[in-house]
Amino acid sequence: MTTSTLAVSRRPSRVVAIGIVGFAVALALASQVAIPIPGTPVPITLQPLVVVLAGMWLGPVAGAASMMLHLAAGALGLPVFSPYGAPGLARFFGPTGGYLFAYPVAAFVAGALSLRARSLPGRWLAALAGIAVLLLGGLAQLVILTGSLGQALPLAIHPFVALDAVKAFIAALLVPKSTQRAPV
Repeated sequence: MTTSTLAVSRRPSRVVAIGIVGFAVALALASQVAIPIPGTPVPITLQPLVVVLAGMWLGPVAGAASMMLHLAAGALGLPVFSPYGAPGLARFFGPTGGYLFAYPVAAFVAGALSLRARSLPGRWLAALAGIAVLLLGGLAQLVILTGSLGQALPLAIHPFVALDAVKAFIAALLVPKSTQRAPV
């Protein structure tokens, strides 16, 4: 194998690694933009946009890896989560823990579905599917904490659905067409 062949073969993995770290950092920054909502312990953030964007931009596996890197950094106590809530590992057991656990799955789902999407509506549906995974993760955690689906729904889903649909549309606009991305 020549030096030029070796350099070319390493470049894609380096680019993917940079993308994984880059989206983990972008998610940490997006987490800092948090608006508390009266009546729910879950703030409005830009996180859903970045989670689905990571999966759609990097591909399902690298997008999920980026989200796992973000979660690992938060578990270690780095200030990557929103400013509202417990620090470190304790965040996973609080009202936003279900959303956090859903990040890698949501990025994977949005990324996998967007690979088949040939149009803006298709990419929007892929992003919406990723957002749905996030909302279901948050709902599951809040059902556990409240002991009631009826109490959890207005805390976990109702305040976020409309704005998250807009975030999904923005993600769909920002992602290149599927023919230009690799299924990494």
